[in-house]
Amino acid sequence: MRLRLPASPARPLLRTLLAAGLRAADPAAAMRRLVSRRGDRLTVGRCRYDLRRYDRVLAVGAGKASARMAQALERILGARLDGGLVVVKHGYGAPTARVRIVEAGHPVPDRAGLRAAAQIRNLVAPLTKRDLLIVLLSGGASSLLPAPVPGVSLRDKQRVTELLLRSGATIREINGVRKHLSSIKGGRLAASTDATIITLLLSDVLGDDPAAIGSGPTVPDPSTYADAVATLQRYRIWGRVPRSIRAHLLSGRRGHRTETPKPGAARFRLVQHAIVGNNRSALRGVADAAEQSGLRTVLLPTAVTGEAGPAALRFALRARRIAAGADSLKPPCCVIAGGEPTVTVRGTGKGGRAQEWAAAAAIAIAGLRNVWVAAFGTDGTDGPTDAAGAVVSGHMLTDAARRQLDIRRALRRHDTYPLLKKLNAHIVTGPTGTNVNDLYLLLIL
Repeated sequence: MRLRLPASPARPLLRTLLAAGLRAADPAAAMRRLVSRRGDRLTVGRCRYDLRRYDRVLAVGAGKASARMAQALERILGARLDGGLVVVKHGYGAPTARVRIVEAGHPVPDRAGLRAAAQIRNLVAPLTKRDLLIVLLSGGASSLLPAPVPGVSLRDKQRVTELLLRSGATIREINGVRKHLSSIKGGRLAASTDATIITLLLSDVLGDDPAAIGSGPTVPDPSTYADAVATLQRYRIWGRVPRSIRAHLLSGRRGHRTETPKPGAARFRLVQHAIVGNNRSALRGVADAAEQSGLRTVLLPTAVTGEAGPAALRFALRARRIAAGADSLKPPCCVIAGGEPTVTVRGTGKGGRAQEWAAAAAIAIAGLRNVWVAAFGTDGTDGPTDAAGAVVSGHMLTDAARRQLDIRRALRRHDTYPLLKKLNAHIVTGPTGTNVNDLYLLLIL
C-alpha cells in the first residue's frame, strides 16, 4: 500500500501519523490478538471451542477487510480450516490457500456480489450442529452480499442503495432498510443454518453494534419493516424507490411478510460475536505516534457525526483559538477525531465525506500559518472516488482564489473531488486492507 500525501512541510509528520493509524487497525494483527489456537482448542476472546466436537470448520464473510481477516484465520487454524468464501470490493483481494476470495461491487451491489451471496447461502445451509461456521465481517459487507428477497431484483436494490447513499441517511438507517430487503442480512444467515457460529467483526460502525456491522447477518435485528418505511419517508425518497420495494415493505409492515429474527430468539444462543478492531484502535495508534513525535495531543472522546461540512467547521475553528492563545492546548500540537459524518448530496457533484470535511476546514483555517487539517478514510476510498481524503492548509483558500477556484461553490454543489484534485490536496493510498471509519487531524506546528 502506498500513502501519497500532498507536498507540504507537514507531509513527513502526517505520513507518520496516518500510517500509525492504519497499522493499529490492521485486521490481521487484530485477529491474532483476539483469536488463538493451541492444539484442538480454539480461543476467541474469553470463549473456548474444542475443535474435536466439529466435523467441519468453514469460514464465510464479506467486507473490504475480510480477505486480510481470512489470511489471518488460515494461519491460526491451518489444516483444521476446511474452506470457505469471502467477498471483497474490487481491488481488495489477497492471496489465500483455503478460503476463496471473490471480488464484487461496492458501494452499489453488482451481479458478482449476487452470485457470491448465493454461494455463501449454499455453503451454509447444509451445516449441522456438528459444524463450526466462522463469519468474517468488516465495513462494506452490506453492499457486497446482495441477496434480494423474492420479487425484488438486483436492479431494484441498486436503485434504493444509490438513493440512500445520497440522502444523508446514517449507516444504521441504510442498513435497517437493507435488512428488510435481504435473505441474508438482519440475522437471516444465522437462521438458515444449525451450525455453531463465531462472528469476527472489524467495526466500521460507531458504538460497535454487531447488528449494524454488515447489516448483521448473524445478529438478531431489533428494527422492523415499519422502521424501514419510515427511513425512506424521512429522507423523502419513498416515492422514488422502485415499486417492488415499496410493495414488499408495506406488505411486511402489515404483517404479511416474515420479520427478521428478533432479540431473544433461541437460535442465537449458539452464536458468538467478537469485535477484533474499530475506529478507536486507529485513533489510539495516531495519538501514540503524535505523542512520540513530540506533539501535545488531544484525542476527542466524542465521535464525529452529522453533516460533514458543519462538523468540519466546528472542528477546525479550534485552530483559531489555539493560534490566539485562547485554548489550553499550545503548539506544536495535534487534535484527533474519528467517526463517520454524512453528506446529503444535491445535484451530481463528485466527492466524499472526507473531501467535504477538508474543503470546509480550509475555509475555517484560512489565513493561519503552520496549520493543516487532514481528513482520511481508513479504507482508502472516500465516496465514489480514487482518493482516501485530503490535506488542506491555512493558505489553501488564497491558492484557490488565485487559480479562480471557488471552494464555497464546490461545497454547495458537493463537488469537492475535482476542486481538491486541481489543488493537489488529495491523499491517495489505494486499498488499505482495513476499514474502521475516518480519521480527522488538526495539526499546528
